[in-house]
Amino acid sequence: MSNDTTVDSNIEAATPMGAAAAASVEAVSSEPVQGSGEVAPAAFAREVGASYRRDGQCRIIVDSCADFAPEVARALGVEVVSFPFVMADGEHADDLWQSMDPHEFYERMRKGEHVTTSAVTPGHYMEVFERVAASGVPAVYLSFTRGLSSSVDAARQAAEMVREAHPGYELYVVDNLCPSAAAELLAIEAVRQVGNGLTAKELVEWAEEARFYIQGYFTLDSFDSLARGGRIPPAAAQVGGKLDIKPELSYDLNGTLTLRGMCRGRKKALRAILADFKANYIGSEGVITHMPIGIVSSDAEKDAQWLADQVRKEPGCSDIPIIFSTVSPVIGAHVGPGMVACVFWGKDRRETLSFTDKLARRVRGARG
Repeated sequence: MSNDTTVDSNIEAATPMGAAAAASVEAVSSEPVQGSGEVAPAAFAREVGASYRRDGQCRIIVDSCADFAPEVARALGVEVVSFPFVMADGEHADDLWQSMDPHEFYERMRKGEHVTTSAVTPGHYMEVFERVAASGVPAVYLSFTRGLSSSVDAARQAAEMVREAHPGYELYVVDNLCPSAAAELLAIEAVRQVGNGLTAKELVEWAEEARFYIQGYFTLDSFDSLARGGRIPPAAAQVGGKLDIKPELSYDLNGTLTLRGMCRGRKKALRAILADFKANYIGSEGVITHMPIGIVSSDAEKDAQWLADQVRKEPGCSDIPIIFSTVSPVIGAHVGPGMVACVFWGKDRRETLSFTDKLARRVRGARG
């Protein structure tokens, strides 16, 4: 199966929480962390389900590229669209690590196995959307960003067909503009907003604004996966490996990955992530918040825990819920083992635009 030309070229090229939930849990991880005082994921999931979820008003659909901790996805009651990936033993559906062990997956990559991905077809989206439409409950799909995948185009095609088949049914597709666990944070808060009374149409307006307030920074262990996909020359990857150069990356307003800097060594790259957290976390300005922070990794739990421990030391962060999750096979295919990321609610990312970019956005707005 050929790679999705958009997702592969671009990746190869990555409102306060309910008081009851915030008071009762410090963190959630895909695996319980021993000796840290953090609770198992099931406990957080129960609190999230009780505090956030209100069925019957609006269904929220996400996809596996949001890198959900499985327990949290189930507690929220969100519908998850599984993206496909292909390994040496055939095609798999990304089911939030229910049928495959993440360590095994990333070990196979470390040993040289190539993993390919492809866009989700309109037909697959049709199956999901038809099932949701049969309930009659309005739905909003917070889609994996167009900046990294063309799948959102297929979703929009399928949504149009479903609306034609079900006149009057409310079904919306929103580009989340923030990949991986950043999308998980957006969906968690979207569920809470629906629980507070937002309609599907209002949720769309909320999400189209809220997505710019989620920050995300990450590093990779090597350039190998990027080189393998043609994003950087193999020679550059070899030089980077010999010099122990680690990148720090983020994503722009279109959801496309951006390079923030190059660091000499893994620890410096992790500290660069921490510095960006300090500079952009909304709580750093004295704003009281209990919105969760996400730490996601691709089989790099030790570094993920180190980053979480450092975040805990920041003012106001000692009791903020931290959601640990594992990078999905689809995104993992392009970033490789060893990715570590921190995602959080922070400053408006549009504020960092250059004045020329701001002018361009204003022109596009006037034209549209």
